Amino acid sequence: MLPNTGKLAGCTLFITGASRGIGKAIALKAAKDGANIVIAAKTAEPHPTLPGTIYTAAAEIEAAGGKALPCVVNVREEQQIINAVEKAVKTFGGIDILVNNASAISLTGTLETETKKVNLMMDVNVRGTYLTSKTCLPHLRKSRNPHILNLSPPMNLNPMWFKNHCAYTISKYGMSMCVLGMAEEFRGEVAVNALWPKTAIHTAAMDMLGGSGIEKQCRKTDILADAAYCILTKPKSFTGNFIIDEVLLREEGVKDFDVYAIAPGHPLMPDFFLDVETDMTAMKQERYGASQAFKEEKKLSGSQREGPDGATVNAESAPAKPLSPVAETFRVIQGAISEEYVRSTQGVFQFELSGDEGGTWYIDLKTKGGSAGFGKPPVTADVVMSMSSADFVKMFTGKLKPTLAFMSGKLRIKGNMALAIKLEKMLTQLNSKL
Repeated sequence: MLPNTGKLAGCTLFITGASRGIGKAIALKAAKDGANIVIAAKTAEPHPTLPGTIYTAAAEIEAAGGKALPCVVNVREEQQIINAVEKAVKTFGGIDILVNNASAISLTGTLETETKKVNLMMDVNVRGTYLTSKTCLPHLRKSRNPHILNLSPPMNLNPMWFKNHCAYTISKYGMSMCVLGMAEEFRGEVAVNALWPKTAIHTAAMDMLGGSGIEKQCRKTDILADAAYCILTKPKSFTGNFIIDEVLLREEGVKDFDVYAIAPGHPLMPDFFLDVETDMTAMKQERYGASQAFKEEKKLSGSQREGPDGATVNAESAPAKPLSPVAETFRVIQGAISEEYVRSTQGVFQFELSGDEGGTWYIDLKTKGGSAGFGKPPVTADVVMSMSSADFVKMFTGKLKPTLAFMSGKLRIKGNMALAIKLEKMLTQLNSKL
């Protein structure tokens, strides 16, 4: 991890959303230098499902060596921002650094996103960032080395980052456009940069989005805290940058990234808005390729399978016509299903596939004995997954991870998200039988 240098000693940081997660991690890193932290967040009373309040965060900051000023701030309310900034200046004599961390998320399509959710994301992510920056800037301009740091991504205009959660993408890119504009507007006076993680980060929000077990594919908030510390200790001439945490830390000489992993050695899930070659995430692809699945035809030639039209086909009676990739995939799944898979999974997955071999397919890992094939499942599905036939085959053969497919918009999920997460483990186990 990146060591502290003491450069933030006596500096005042105004951090939105600092009661938990990434905001709190950045605050604690700065506190180790002896910095003053203004915790500008909504949670004053314990939340039924989310950890921490502005007061518990303040106690941790002071225990780490900093000074804390907890302020109840909903960034949708301009007056609350103004009041907190005035209180910060009165308490600590000024503001040196602003971290716009507060954010709202809804990974829903245009027709599924309620207006109140659109308003929430635009108000918190774009308007809140803009107004907090505007309110802090007169004080930041008086500092010797002022910084604004937004937790927002590079503006990747690949349409896949828009098509499944258009409103969320617009709102996060709005934060990034604040960086683009303000960095130029205040060049030479205030540094303005953006920071974004290369991989998913384990926070309460990620638990809500990904369900149980998702943490193994994430890094700790420490990696963003170290990257933020590196940025905020640079001179104000370092401005207008869209920084990826791992890239920056490698440049700074960090070599051991396992220390940031929740489960060292476990494959990590890329974060939103970063294009990744999906094949790079596959492990031993040559072992799990579709061609290998076709080689199993002779080994299992005596088995029966269900075709797309619902008819039962005997491999021995029709050896000359190989199954199509999707049908072959389900044949292999059917042959590999065991009582153990059924006991450990207890879920029914329905797949709505588009493109070649489109239609409804299923994997039943709840009913005794289990089954897989074309058509609707024998019992109501717990999870409905929509994707292209080609991506389904890639997902099964190890060339596309389910979590990456979801994050990149290739896979849409309705139903029990925790069960959906089990799919990746299940597919890995089934692939190992090929």
